[in-house]
Amino acid sequence: LAFSRMGDPGFRIDTTARLAQWRIENLASFTYRKSDPFKIGLWNWHISVEKNKFLYVRLFPEPSRLSKDQPPIASFTIQILTLGGSRRTLTCPDINNKILKSGEDFVWPVELSFHGKFIIDVEFVDLKVACPDGGEPRSIWSSEEIIRGQSEESALKCLGRMLGDGLHADVTINAFDGSVGAHRAILAARSPVFESMFAHDLKEKESSITDKGLHKYSQEKGRI
Repeated sequence: LAFSRMGDPGFRIDTTARLAQWRIENLASFTYRKSDPFKIGLWNWHISVEKNKFLYVRLFPEPSRLSKDQPPIASFTIQILTLGGSRRTLTCPDINNKILKSGEDFVWPVELSFHGKFIIDVEFVDLKVACPDGGEPRSIWSSEEIIRGQSEESALKCLGRMLGDGLHADVTINAFDGSVGAHRAILAARSPVFESMFAHDLKEKESSITDKGLHKYSQEKGRI
């Protein structure tokens, strides 16, 4: 038996947003090996391999309160790339909307027709959770995109208020009919005119616009 040993590269899973890859250098007969945990979506996962008459590849969420209360409903592809003399790709049929509860692992038996190094690739096409009201399961990635959009919208509103109300202003713009607080970095980033104004002395606290009124400047700031 060979269980996960944190920090050992032989048990490490390399991940991107939706892809998990495990490179296995060698697997002796009658061997069980479980990967380090890796995070995809809301859950921590493991991949395990067991070499006997067949090679059994398992995918399962790490036991936790979350995986018990909200087991993932997973759609994914899984394949093995052999790295021996004659390279081959073994592909499991696509898995769609499979509920992976604790103790109910996904298992893929592969006939042993290769030896030596190989790579296991798991690509998560979608991950869903059941709706509390019993409706259709919802994708966690759709929810994340909505939350991200809401966060960006909220950030833009905060930035707009900061600009409009002069909050945290670090420079005063003097027009011929009044003055208003502004933000030097934002103005310089958005306008070559303001960039040139601040370029010669980044510590200055005031700048004068003698050819424009306050209303005209406020319109320009509103466009920014």
